[in-house]
Amino acid sequence: MSSVARADAYPVSSATFAPLENPTFRSIWLATQVSSFGWLMQSVAISWLMATISTSDLMVALVQASSTLPAFILSVFAGAIADNFSRRRVMFAGRCLMAVASAVLTGLVALGLVDPWTILGFSFLIGCGAAFNDPAWQASVGDIVDRRDVPAAVTLISVGFNTVRSVGPALGGIVVASFGPVTAFALTTLSYLSPLCAIWRCKWNVRSSPLPRESMATAIHDGVRFTAMSSEIKAATARGTLFGLTSISILALLPLVARDQLGGGPIVYGILMAGFGAGAFLAGICNSYFRRMMSQERLITLASIACAACCLSLALTPSLAVAAIALALGGAGWVITWTGLGVSVQLASPRWVVGRTLSIYYALTYGGIAAGSWLWGTVAENYSPTLSLEGSAGALLLVAATGFLLPIRQWKEQEQDPLVFKAPEVAVDLTSRSGPIVVKIEYSIPERNVEAFLDQMRERRRVQSRVGARHWTLQRDLQDPSLWTETFRTPTWMDYLRLNHRLTAADKDLDQRLLELHAGELPPRTNISIERPTGPTRRRDHSTPFFSRR
Repeated sequence: MSSVARADAYPVSSATFAPLENPTFRSIWLATQVSSFGWLMQSVAISWLMATISTSDLMVALVQASSTLPAFILSVFAGAIADNFSRRRVMFAGRCLMAVASAVLTGLVALGLVDPWTILGFSFLIGCGAAFNDPAWQASVGDIVDRRDVPAAVTLISVGFNTVRSVGPALGGIVVASFGPVTAFALTTLSYLSPLCAIWRCKWNVRSSPLPRESMATAIHDGVRFTAMSSEIKAATARGTLFGLTSISILALLPLVARDQLGGGPIVYGILMAGFGAGAFLAGICNSYFRRMMSQERLITLASIACAACCLSLALTPSLAVAAIALALGGAGWVITWTGLGVSVQLASPRWVVGRTLSIYYALTYGGIAAGSWLWGTVAENYSPTLSLEGSAGALLLVAATGFLLPIRQWKEQEQDPLVFKAPEVAVDLTSRSGPIVVKIEYSIPERNVEAFLDQMRERRRVQSRVGARHWTLQRDLQDPSLWTETFRTPTWMDYLRLNHRLTAADKDLDQRLLELHAGELPPRTNISIERPTGPTRRRDHSTPFFSRR
C-alpha cells in the first residue's frame, strides 16, 4: 500500500485517554509527569546558569547535547538489559541514578563549586539514568496495556510530557529568577522520587521465556540484526535521526534567542518554552483526529515543514509574541513527529526484541539530537544564531522531502507475541551448545505456483533471518523441478530453539500461505541435522545417528 494512503487504512486505536484506565500505567504515567516537571525546571535552571557563567555560545548549546548524548552511547546496551532482565528493575535503577546525580548537583551549586564542565558532567549523569529508564519504560508499555492501546499510550506519554512542558519551563524561569537555581535543583531532586515510589509499588505481568538468558553480546547482535532487516524500523530510525539533527536548533539555541534577540531573562525563556509546550500539547490531543484525516507519512512531512517555519520565524522576529506563536507551531511538529515514529517502531517490534529496537531507535535519534546541538551551536558561535536557525530551517525542508525515499508506512495491527513452541524429539544427546544445526524443509511446488512461491520465499528469508537463521538458501532439484528445498543454519541447538520461540503469529501466517502452494499429499517435510567435523584430528562417535528427522 502506498505510504500516502488515506488514514482510514490505518488501524484506529482506542481513545486517547483509554490507557489511563489501567491502574499500573496511570500510576507510573502520573509519577513520570511529576518527574518531567522537575526535569524541565532543571533544564531551564541549567541552561540559564550556563548562559550566565559562560560566555561561550557553544557551551550553552552543549547543555542539550550533554543530556541526550548518554542515550546515544548507552541505549543499545540498556535495551539489551531491558529484554534480558526485569524491565521494572531496570527502570528503578535508572531512576535512582537520576535522583542521586541531581542531589549531588544541587549540593555543589549550593556550595558554589560549579563551573561549565561540572554542569555538563552532571547533566550527562542524569542523562545516563534516563538512557537506562526510557527504553525499559517504553518497552513496558506493551506489557502493561493491551496492544490496541499501545498507540494511545505512546501518544499519552508524549502528550503528558508536553503538557508539563507548557507550564514547567515558565515556572522554572520564575523559580530561577525569584529564588535562584539552587531551589530549582532541589525541587527537581524531590520530583525524581515520585517515579521511584510508583515503580516500587506497581508490578505487572511479563511473559517470561523458558530459555536461558542471552549473553549481552548476543542480545545486542540479535537486536541489531532484527532492526537491520525491518524496513519499518529502519525508515523510522533514519527519519528520526535526521529530524533530531535538524530540529534541535529550536531548543538548543532558544536561550540565546531569549537573551540576545529578545533581550529577556529567565522569565522570557520560560514563556518561550511554554509556547513550545502548548503547541505540542494541543497537537498531541488532536493526534488521533489528524491521523483520520491524512496518512502518517503526510503528517510527519507537514510536521517537519512546521518546524522549519518555526526556525525561520525565530531567526527573523524581534517580537516575543510572534516567537511564542512560532514555537507553538514548532512544538506541534515536534510531538507529531516523535509520536508517529515511536509508535511505528513499537508496532513493528515483537515483544522479545522491543527493548532493543527501541533502544537502537533512541540511540540514533538522540545521537542526531546531540550532533545537531553541537552543529548549530558551532554555527551560532562562529557566525550568528540567526544564520544557524536559517540553516536549520533549510535542512528541515530537506528532511521533509526524505519521505519519498524513506516513507513511514501504515501502522499494522497484528499479534507480535511469540507463539508457544515445543522442541522436537531427537535421537541424539544434545546440549545447548551442540551444533551447528542444519534445517532443511522440502516443498513440492507445481509450475503454476512457482512465481507465487518465490514471492513468499523472499518474505520467508527475511522472517527467518531476522530471528536467527543463518546461511539461508533455496534450492531447486534439477531432476525433479517441482522439488524445492529451504535450508538454513543456526550456530547451536539453543539458537535453534530461540529462533522458534521468537516466531510470532504473523510470522506463522507465512507457513499457511506456503502450505497452500504446496502440492504434496503430506505437509512439507522438515529435516533437522547436526554438522560433524570429518578431519583426522577428531574421531567421529559412531554410537549415535548423524542426524535426527521429524
